[in-house]
Amino acid sequence: MRISASLTRIIGIANVVVVTVAIAGLSLMPSESRPHAKPKDVAKVQGGEPSPAPTLAPVGEPPGVVATPEFARQVKANEVGLVPVLMYHRILAKRLASLDRSPSQLRKELEELAKQGYVPITAKEFAAGRIRVPAGKFPVVLTFDDGHPSHFALDESGNPRPDTAVGVIQEVSRKHPSFRPVATFWVNREPFGLRDHESQAAAVRWLVDHGYEVANHTWRHPNLRVLRKKKVSEQIVRIERLLKKLGAPPSETIALPYGSMPRPKKAARTGSWDGSRYDFTGVFLAGAEPSVSPYAKKFDRGAIQRIQSNGKKGECRKWCSQYWLEWLRKHPSERYVSDGDPERISIPEELRGNIGAKRGLQVNSY
Repeated sequence: MRISASLTRIIGIANVVVVTVAIAGLSLMPSESRPHAKPKDVAKVQGGEPSPAPTLAPVGEPPGVVATPEFARQVKANEVGLVPVLMYHRILAKRLASLDRSPSQLRKELEELAKQGYVPITAKEFAAGRIRVPAGKFPVVLTFDDGHPSHFALDESGNPRPDTAVGVIQEVSRKHPSFRPVATFWVNREPFGLRDHESQAAAVRWLVDHGYEVANHTWRHPNLRVLRKKKVSEQIVRIERLLKKLGAPPSETIALPYGSMPRPKKAARTGSWDGSRYDFTGVFLAGAEPSVSPYAKKFDRGAIQRIQSNGKKGECRKWCSQYWLEWLRKHPSERYVSDGDPERISIPEELRGNIGAKRGLQVNSY
């Protein structure tokens, strides 16, 4: 993406605005708007069995695809293009803060993504460069911060409630089978508003079994920039220990609360506390522009950009999802387009110099 120095400064300011709005919105959040889900909100272990995981294609490209330069040209592959990493917070029927989205707004955005040819992957897949998307399609990363009750809850039959984030994602996937039903949920000490271990474990188990990522958003959601290094590590390790008890695999990614980077920066990605270590593949910020490809030289896995999901109003006039998704549609040469072959990186010849030197994958240029 060719960005002028002045635009770079503007984007930096926009990042600050996004963080400030997030802090203000959370500080003004009425306590009654954050109800704690009860154990019945996740299928009771002693009750009916949760519905089985759907049979999905192996998250990948069509079987047998081996991309050649000519094939890459035909599908207009560009695997060093930009990828939208969308950031969501609460999903509420009646929005209470600018960061909130309603179920209908989420549904509309996801259906538009599906119609345009976007295929969801998780944050950990993106950060690690494990992008298995069919040829000619575009990856998108759906991320949800804070583990709010509106993100996930099961009904008495063991199915996701239709007005939750997961319910909407599953619904859109049923209508658009190529829209892979996965997302990343970064949680704090009470995942999805659940307080007892049994319900928390049932929620994490359902999500992990169905291909979703449940990962680290720190214990108490503090501003890491104002904490000492030891306290930063404590906040990260405590939630990591909880997730392990709940049956989640070790987190490969973390989203920084408020997008606020600790000092030193490396403390967000790797460190230890009380005998426990962490080492993340990707550290995600709070926004303002699409991320560069993980195959690109400029990719910084310690500070991955995201885009706030919102319309084009106020501070979001140029920096949120509606603006950027329209921009990517109007600038197709800037967007990541898959070649359908995870063993190769396919790009136009003029972009060959943009690839990171240590990817270890075969390069197709055309």
